[in-house]
Amino acid sequence: MKHVSIKEAKDRLPALLREVENGEHVVITRRGEPVADVVPHVRKKGGIDFEAMSRWKRARGIDRVFGDPSPDFDDPFPEDFLLRPLP
Repeated sequence: MKHVSIKEAKDRLPALLREVENGEHVVITRRGEPVADVVPHVRKKGGIDFEAMSRWKRARGIDRVFGDPSPDFDDPFPEDFLLRPLP
């Protein structure tokens, strides 16, 4: 953790921000007393968290999400498929 005065922070702000982007924490002080902390902004990772999905499935006893498709999965429908009423 780095401590800098307000004047030094004002004079070196771009360099300090580069350090913060690299994970450094900077404390800005006035007369030796801390005034503000400059810390990296937390960015949420995008995409799918497969580990979280695996934990969720294990907690519920799910070993597979989808079963195997039936052998006739991609067979064409009969001609009268849309004409028959639903049961």
